[in-house]
Amino acid sequence: MLIEASDIDALARGCAVLGTGGGGDVSTEALVARQAIEEHGPVRVVTLADLHDDDIVMPVGGIGAPSVSAEKIGSGDEVEFLRTIVESVLDRPVGALMAGEIGGGNGLYPIAAAARMNLPLVDGDAIGRAFPEVHMVSMHVAGLLPEFIVVADERRNSVVIRPIDGEWGELLARAVTEVFGGSAAMADYVMPVSRARGAIIEGTVSQALRIGRSVQSVTDPVAALVEAVDAVKLIEGKVADVERRTAGGFVRGSVVVEGYGPDAGRLVRVEIQNENLVVLEDGAVLASVPDLITLVDSLSAEAVATEVVRYGQRVAILAFPCAPIWRTPRGIEIAGPRAFGYDFDYTPLGVSHVVGA
Repeated sequence: MLIEASDIDALARGCAVLGTGGGGDVSTEALVARQAIEEHGPVRVVTLADLHDDDIVMPVGGIGAPSVSAEKIGSGDEVEFLRTIVESVLDRPVGALMAGEIGGGNGLYPIAAAARMNLPLVDGDAIGRAFPEVHMVSMHVAGLLPEFIVVADERRNSVVIRPIDGEWGELLARAVTEVFGGSAAMADYVMPVSRARGAIIEGTVSQALRIGRSVQSVTDPVAALVEAVDAVKLIEGKVADVERRTAGGFVRGSVVVEGYGPDAGRLVRVEIQNENLVVLEDGAVLASVPDLITLVDSLSAEAVATEVVRYGQRVAILAFPCAPIWRTPRGIEIAGPRAFGYDFDYTPLGVSHVVGA
């Protein structure tokens, strides 16, 4: 499969939905990706089966608060710089790029560099959505260690971290990112294809494209999106309150949606840490991580990021199932509600979910 410039709009819309409010701004990354493809040609998307066992896969993405990265624009050559450092550490060439997370702008992040460097892009990522912390990736669930992490900024400062495990990787990479101004570029869990098999979530680039295309040229984009991702529409209403702050390298806060129409009289609160984590109504949990929770415009079905949601917006809150790896005991331990400090267990979202049940 090739990603052409004409595919970027659909890919960006799909990545935004999978971003669950986070993952970084898609609009800037879409502009950069489209320009790179127009100048250097389309990007070849490959599966792990298309690569050799010893080919090196380099996952890349941005780290930090989306509200910071929206204003602290990068230089555009961070991925090439990361590649130089990774190849120096490994003394081997990088064979393919991969999005560290498919959600948000990070899903588009490697495309421009792949076009400029003529490297293939793996049809997969490490999350199947966006999560706020470095260790919340499928490789960590699979038991792999991040042998090293490279964090770099737009000034070409860089730090190579050798953490003892994923949790230490989060702590150290987050601290470096704070020094770099609150957002940075990162390559982590760099590995040969032989280790990537069974440790990444495959097919997510194709999935994002399908999601984006599903809402193009349709009369009811929200209904089309619900069908495309097998979602539950938890409420449709108006944003009545937004509480948002940037602290510790994250956007934290909550969004209150007041229902209208069939949902009149209901108040639902979404709690966030870069991404939408939990949906609550009258103290009851309607949906939670690791399942995906996305706010979309009630007319266009455009995903609404946590850093730009505002009072008065008319939105629908959708929830849909996460990748199966996150519903394993290990996956729930790493990225379930208790991993974010909530005092309740994860209950999988199902298509038969009934609000208030």
